[in-house]
Amino acid sequence: MDPSLPSLSTSSSSSSSSSTTSWLSGIVRGRADRSGSLKLGSNSATAGASDTAGPVIRKNQFRGVLFKYGPKSIQVAFKTGDYKQQVIFIGGLTDGFMATEYLEPLAIALENAKWSLVQFLMSSSYNGYGTSNLQQDAMELDQLISHFINKEDSEGVVLLGHSTGCQDIVHYMRTNAACSRAVRAAILQAPVSDREYRATLPETAAMIDLASMMISEGRGSELMPREADPSSPITAYRYHSLCAYNGDDDMFSSDLSDDQLRMKLGHMCNTPCQVIFSMADENVPEYVDKKALVERLCKSMGGAEKVEIEHGNHSLSNRVSEAVQVMINFIKREGPKGWDDPWH
Repeated sequence: MDPSLPSLSTSSSSSSSSSTTSWLSGIVRGRADRSGSLKLGSNSATAGASDTAGPVIRKNQFRGVLFKYGPKSIQVAFKTGDYKQQVIFIGGLTDGFMATEYLEPLAIALENAKWSLVQFLMSSSYNGYGTSNLQQDAMELDQLISHFINKEDSEGVVLLGHSTGCQDIVHYMRTNAACSRAVRAAILQAPVSDREYRATLPETAAMIDLASMMISEGRGSELMPREADPSSPITAYRYHSLCAYNGDDDMFSSDLSDDQLRMKLGHMCNTPCQVIFSMADENVPEYVDKKALVERLCKSMGGAEKVEIEHGNHSLSNRVSEAVQVMINFIKREGPKGWDDPWH
């Protein structure tokens, strides 16, 4: 771990969930039917055997449970470990399973701490982001958390967002959906501005004008020309959301005022939050003062924990061990605690 990293501290206290009863068990709406779950890996007939084997077999091979959390064909999730506390990874644009290199060592660290790691697919995964939106992501994340509450007696979840997955977390927590009360903490890894990055591309300005015109004509759900985003079909609405000033996805831009940041992020003060910012993030324009930006983001969230990873790239593939260490320290400290029933 880089000695230049700040020491991590928090004023909140935590207590082990192993000696307490889940407050979420009181809202279970039916017995779990796990007959549809598929256990991967040999000799894993019992939880003990699976635990002994560990969640990672070798590089790029996870051992766990693949299951459906909703009716859509894309609504599939993969869980390592069989524990009552889950860390849910939410990837960025074009991401799906195994999106970042730190997921493997994180799964191992979480196994040792008696937590499960959950990766899931939603309508916006892979090339689906262009025809989806934050509202749809939030609905599907709520379905996933509901699955853990109602079918696996979850004792609470921690949300881990990478890149645009950070926007998903911020938006989801703003909805105040019923299952959002199960979110015990959130980690925002690489909360960067899609707008500021895309502004560096030559075609963006003209495409924003086109998207705005299409939306004003009631054609926001129609697709933009291919040159707007060669990676994926994208609607006028989603392009505007990602690329236009103050669009729905515009949450972390350096040119937003303090008041604007508080309006967009202030509700996160109700959730223990860690912001991990890569100081060499290739998706942040060079003119942006990264230290000043992350300081402003944390302040607008009511004092979120700030972690600066020196020389780290966007996905932290060059700082994997540091990333895992700061995440696991935060998760173990800010995880399920107290078990006061928020429903009463």
